[in-house]
Amino acid sequence: MSQRTEDQNSTKGAYVEAGAEFKRDSRYIPTRITADGRDGYPVEPGRYRLVVARACPWANRAVIVRRLLGLEDALSMGLCGPTHDKRSWSFDLDPDGLDPVLKIPRIQDAYFARFPDYPRGITVPAIVDVPTGQVVTNDFPQITLDLSSEWTQYHRDGAPDLYPDSLRDEIDEVADLVFRDVNNGVYRCGFAGSQEAYESAYDSLFARLDWLEDRLTDRRFLVGDTITEADVRLFTTLVRFDAVYHGHFKCNRNKLNEMPALWGYARDLFQTPGFGDTIDFVQIKQHYYIVHTDINPTRIVPKGPELSGWREPHGREQLGGRPFGDGTPPPPPKPDEAVPAGHSA
Repeated sequence: MSQRTEDQNSTKGAYVEAGAEFKRDSRYIPTRITADGRDGYPVEPGRYRLVVARACPWANRAVIVRRLLGLEDALSMGLCGPTHDKRSWSFDLDPDGLDPVLKIPRIQDAYFARFPDYPRGITVPAIVDVPTGQVVTNDFPQITLDLSSEWTQYHRDGAPDLYPDSLRDEIDEVADLVFRDVNNGVYRCGFAGSQEAYESAYDSLFARLDWLEDRLTDRRFLVGDTITEADVRLFTTLVRFDAVYHGHFKCNRNKLNEMPALWGYARDLFQTPGFGDTIDFVQIKQHYYIVHTDINPTRIVPKGPELSGWREPHGREQLGGRPFGDGTPPPPPKPDEAVPAGHSA
């Protein structure tokens, strides 16, 4: 591991390879932050910083879970801007282009502080050990599970149980299907390098969306009668679907708002505290349309779609269910973490 080429360190390695199917590099830093500190990183309030970008669906998961569980005071959050070059996400939204806590211009600096020759994608979300300035993990599926199961001492009063023991097998099963065909499926469409690869991914995506449409027709949430990790994982793709994936990634059999159950489900979550208040449609569109120059070489960002529908009544209360179970909704986001006015629906 000796070269830091731009392609090696590009974020998520998402690019079109002529004639090839898109394959995501899922080799993440497996270190975990746990209550017992078995990997050398015990849960400690104030020690770590969660670095995210509002544009990124994988990072958006961590933002939502942190909000729902009330971990803002225990785990600080740094926000990268929506666009980046092939080297790294950067803190260009902050004064002087430096994260105010880590004092670095790019998240790659935290990666190289721990792994000087880190050869894979410089990704968000990432959790950084503030005292050393070193990245701890970028394993996004595990990060949110650990926030639920390892940081319990610092959950707010009334925090929901997003990963209950009795439902974990079903949550994992549903989440795996959603990841394969939907979360990653839209990327397999958008970055397909051949007609065959695109059509295969397209068919799998919409077959799974049809399956989800049926599943959510008579149940309010994906697993059980409360919001779980599975809902968080599906939501971050659905909320980007009409704004980005339908056109930019050619996922255009129909729009989300043409699938009644999924559209109602997505609006239900969007209007739930902790979900819609994390969504920045301006940054989402800027990221995809400006960064993906192999798909959109002009870097023109579309004005649409119309977003007011996200606030329309969804009527899914009639299906029952209790969004937070025995818990309560989170309070409004802190002012310095609120989505800028005019950036959401």
